[in-house]
Amino acid sequence: MAQPEQQPKVHWLVKTSLILAGLFSVYTLFVFNWSYSSGERAGFVQKLSKKGWACKTWEGELAMVTIPGVLSEKFYFTVPDDEVAAKVSNALGKKATLLYEHHVGIPTSCFGDTPYFVTDVRELK
Repeated sequence: MAQPEQQPKVHWLVKTSLILAGLFSVYTLFVFNWSYSSGERAGFVQKLSKKGWACKTWEGELAMVTIPGVLSEKFYFTVPDDEVAAKVSNALGKKATLLYEHHVGIPTSCFGDTPYFVTDVRELK
């Protein structure tokens, strides 16, 4: 049992920990519900893989070709939804447009390796 003079220290530590956990939760909710920007990128979907040690996320790569014969620029993205990941997987090797949201300040890589979260995909013909 804790000494009487140690009890206030324990209560203070518990309260501080709860406050910090609450602030972290509010910040994380804010970051995921507010998007810095949104847009579309077109190109060839080259890669999609589920990776991570503890937190598995879908990570992909889109090759954006401006002029044939010129090196392509790569757009790296994260897919948070398994249904959207299946659509992206069906577009592998094909020309497609990815609709995405850019979230700034994500607190940990457990939510994805990139700040670009793909919300939908459309195959181009």
